[in-house]
Amino acid sequence: MKAFFKGSATAMITPFLDNGGVNFDAFARMIEYQIANGTDALVVLGTTGEPATMSEDEKTAVMKFAIEKIAGRAKVIVGTGSNCTAHAVEASIKAEKLGADGLLAVTPYYNKCTQKGIVEYYKAICGAVKIPVIAYNVPARTGVNILPQTAEQLSYIDNMAGIKEACGNMEQICETMRRIRPRMDLYSGDDNLNLPILAIGGSGLISVVSNIAPKEVKELAVLMEQCRLKEANELQDRLLPLIDACFTEVNPIPVKAGCSMIGLDAGIPRAPLTELEEAHKKIMSDCIKSAGIKAL
Repeated sequence: MKAFFKGSATAMITPFLDNGGVNFDAFARMIEYQIANGTDALVVLGTTGEPATMSEDEKTAVMKFAIEKIAGRAKVIVGTGSNCTAHAVEASIKAEKLGADGLLAVTPYYNKCTQKGIVEYYKAICGAVKIPVIAYNVPARTGVNILPQTAEQLSYIDNMAGIKEACGNMEQICETMRRIRPRMDLYSGDDNLNLPILAIGGSGLISVVSNIAPKEVKELAVLMEQCRLKEANELQDRLLPLIDACFTEVNPIPVKAGCSMIGLDAGIPRAPLTELEEAHKKIMSDCIKSAGIKAL
């Protein structure tokens, strides 16, 4: 299945209140910031949204709020992956019923299943829903890598819409692209590799840095679609220090601090994640300024 979405998607943070609850007022402002700056799709409850530390009631509330607030102005993609296939299926069915446009399902983590297990996991999710599903490959977090030949198998599943690649290996990503190109889209899941993934035919970006710089990330996608490579390189060069600043500590610690610096009240991450260290706050602040991002 191709052409679910093109352009830029933001892997949204979930802002928390000091008492630990979800800050829906701040979340609403973040949604409006994304839409006003041209973001094509918003991913909620992905890794950047910290669903691992949220209750099922909280996750349901966030899904409902996002879908109602966005109201068709951008696509809503809900993270539903799990290390339990049954739980991933249940979450996917719930997201579809609530009105999600599509799903982002990370590979099963910790269990370290085989390549056959990966295929069966995505078959189960795709078979339970009718909306598009994007596989998410991030072996540094999960311990499982979707190999190119496995991605090719997934591309024959009717509602498997694409793969978000964050394996960090461009040789592997190129081979995956070669194998899936006729049937399924590929999305960058690593901001450092946004430009080269678009250059080999990637359909879009699922970005962390676009929480802070949505206009610039969307512009990069547009420039590459228009084959304006020189301008795209100049823009990516300007964004790279900010991208690096977003990963001085584990995601989403730095990007939440960066959002607060530009006037979006992101709060602090939930334990076991901690607030960004002071030295890294200085780096983030300097990189926001050098990227030309203005405070709201």
